[in-house]
Amino acid sequence: MAWSVTVTKQGFLALAPQYTTTSELLSASARRRGMDVDVLTPTAVRRAGGHYYGGPGFAARVVDDLEVALLEPSDDWLATLPRQYTGRHITTSTLGDARALTRPAFVKPPREKSFPAAVYADGTRLPTGPELSPDRPVLISDVVTWAAEFRLHILDGEVRTGSQYTTFGRLDAEPLDGHRYEDAAREFADDLLTTCGDGLPSAVVLDIGLLTAPEHGGPGQWAVVEANMAWFSNCYAADPDRVLDVVLRSAGPRTRLAERDRRFCRTG
Repeated sequence: MAWSVTVTKQGFLALAPQYTTTSELLSASARRRGMDVDVLTPTAVRRAGGHYYGGPGFAARVVDDLEVALLEPSDDWLATLPRQYTGRHITTSTLGDARALTRPAFVKPPREKSFPAAVYADGTRLPTGPELSPDRPVLISDVVTWAAEFRLHILDGEVRTGSQYTTFGRLDAEPLDGHRYEDAAREFADDLLTTCGDGLPSAVVLDIGLLTAPEHGGPGQWAVVEANMAWFSNCYAADPDRVLDVVLRSAGPRTRLAERDRRFCRTG
């Protein structure tokens, strides 16, 4: 059984030291609930039992002190989806295999931002460096064009809030509520979560979008862009109070971790 996101005066939200507009919005939402907000530093004494929002690099340094369970989707979830939900061919592979590509492809790390997620003309254009070993996992997908992309904040298999964040690759944040594509986006997400939601944590961010139709360049098929950690995702124009509900579940005390979420838990 999932634990409640209801918080008390004693609950607190721990933030990574890097400022973002989302951390500011979540801080204000947390304080409205009576929560303390702690902006962490590398040397500060950290107390256990709270919630976390921030990057994975800093999280690795503090998560054990905080005793927080960080939920994240599995590396291969996107590649295992039926084509009807992706609209393109996607494979889980390695950076070494990606370097052998002789065609354009979209290549990205599954979770960590160890190199830019982008379309590469061929494998020789991928970044190099001692930290980018050939066995590093990557996702390789066909090149597509997104007419519009939306970020949905999911809790217990339901869309709690969301936002458009790009149109044709350009930042264009707009609330999901009242959007002309709201009903279609929710219908697609509901169908996806009913069919494939067991493969995701109970609290997660789901990015979906409208692919362009090849014949006329306008909006075409709905498809999944990717799934991300809610505790390290921009809320764009979504309702920050509802975003916080998802963040609190995605990075909360390990003592409250639901059994179904244990396989999605990063502990350090």
